[in-house]
Amino acid sequence: QVQLVESGGGLVQAGDSLRLSCAASGRTFSTYTMGWFRQAPGKEREFVAAISRNGANTYYADSVKGRFTISRDNAKNTVYLQMNGLKPEDTANYYCAAKTNPWNSNYVPNTYDNWGQGTQVTVSS
Repeated sequence: QVQLVESGGGLVQAGDSLRLSCAASGRTFSTYTMGWFRQAPGKEREFVAAISRNGANTYYADSVKGRFTISRDNAKNTVYLQMNGLKPEDTANYYCAAKTNPWNSNYVPNTYDNWGQGTQVTVSS
């Protein structure tokens, strides 16, 4: 098990940038594939991005490709989500997640074993 704590959310205007962080507990962070998901009120949880254990591979939802960048620092047990060119439709609660499963089906929430509590991102028009 790994415990995850997100930070960095806030209220911004359209076009602004934010960087979310997710700090993980434990010594085995580098063994986890990490993902970011988001959920807006009344909507299902939606995949945003994933990164492999060593950071060599990344995968993005089409809706954020070219605007968001996922990265990780295994020495700091932290995964990041750099969000540029934010749009009102990016407004949601953002969650980080960790899984020990292989690098596939990264967009499926049920493949992840551990979840953080979320951080709210609100983008005004």
